[in-house]
Amino acid sequence: MSEESNPPAKQSSFLKTLIWLLILGGVGWGCYWAYQKYGPPPRTDTAAGGSRRGAGGPVTVAAEASKEMDFEEWSTVSGTVTPLDVVTVRSRVDGQLMKLNFSEGAMVKEGDMLAEIDPRPYQVALDQANGQKARDQALLENARADLERYKTLLKQDSIAKQQVDTQESLVNQYKAAIESDNAAAAASQLQLDFTKVTAPLTGRVGLRQVDPGNLIHASDATGLVTITRMDPMGIIFSVPQELVPPLMAYLTAKTEVPVEALAADQRSVLATGKLLTSDNQIDTTSGTLKLKAEFPNKDSKLFPNQFVNVRVRVSVEPKSVVVPAGAVQESSKGRFVYVVSADKTIAQKVVEVGATYREQTRIIKGLTTGEMVVTQGQDRLRDGAKVEMASDSPAVGDHGKDKPAGEGRKHRKDS
Repeated sequence: MSEESNPPAKQSSFLKTLIWLLILGGVGWGCYWAYQKYGPPPRTDTAAGGSRRGAGGPVTVAAEASKEMDFEEWSTVSGTVTPLDVVTVRSRVDGQLMKLNFSEGAMVKEGDMLAEIDPRPYQVALDQANGQKARDQALLENARADLERYKTLLKQDSIAKQQVDTQESLVNQYKAAIESDNAAAAASQLQLDFTKVTAPLTGRVGLRQVDPGNLIHASDATGLVTITRMDPMGIIFSVPQELVPPLMAYLTAKTEVPVEALAADQRSVLATGKLLTSDNQIDTTSGTLKLKAEFPNKDSKLFPNQFVNVRVRVSVEPKSVVVPAGAVQESSKGRFVYVVSADKTIAQKVVEVGATYREQTRIIKGLTTGEMVVTQGQDRLRDGAKVEMASDSPAVGDHGKDKPAGEGRKHRKDS
């Protein structure tokens, strides 16, 4: 029984396998047909920037000539806005605060009256000193008159000389008393003047620390208010010790060193100033030296205790060869650039680079002025490759007409 039923079973399995193969073949043919009919057309050309124009054709690249310039090397560090002058205004006499003549946060000028203290006790003391001075002045005049009479009597040999000497001493005593009275009156006048508190500098006032009506003292620690000079403004920052020698050389020679205060994006310049001075020792814990720079601040973009990025010019290298920063590439052999020769072939040159500032890199060794270096499209290049400049390469338009390559790349981001 098993031998008779075995051939039909094998036949049935074969038929099932055949059916599935036919189904899969039909599905595959359908997908291929749909791709050929509705799929994307074959590419005959690629985008202009950094592309090959046909199989084995030249690579389109952007290039720029190296140039010679005085290259400025800058260093960027963190800093804190620190006012050049901050004053805590305190009363120099004791008394009741009668009036405040400023608005919190307002700008005041040097000499402006800020507050008034009750002047009456000090006016009384001044009047008393002036009264004592007038009394002693009258006594002096009387003593001088007696002295003149005694001198006349002495000439007539009517009195002893000792009496004349005593009177002269009395006159001198009254003179000394008047000098003391003058000093006492001046001190009383000074105390009276101190009842009017004036601004010692031009700047912005902070929040008041005491209200009118309170009794204040010259020994109060908080004072009345603080005044901060806003223009010019200072920034304190630290630089690594390896940058100290060139910067100190500039300060010693009194050469102006430009400094820039940058916003958080490290691109926007808030203010441009100059290096002012330095600390007298390097911090051993961090190996840095504190420097102070001065900035004009008429628009108040710099505010006290604000954290900013500081860019200071460290050195100037005259007649340096510079290239766009995007031209410098890196490999296992070091840094290099692609140079375009006169016949528009590529040569790879190993270079020694210096600092980069404002998208320009200084080439210390390996390149001369005027050589054309590739700035875009390096990923498709090799030694000896043929290239064409992006400005000379046409691009196919929407309707098959040629137009300048720059228009074709107007809205395409650089690869």
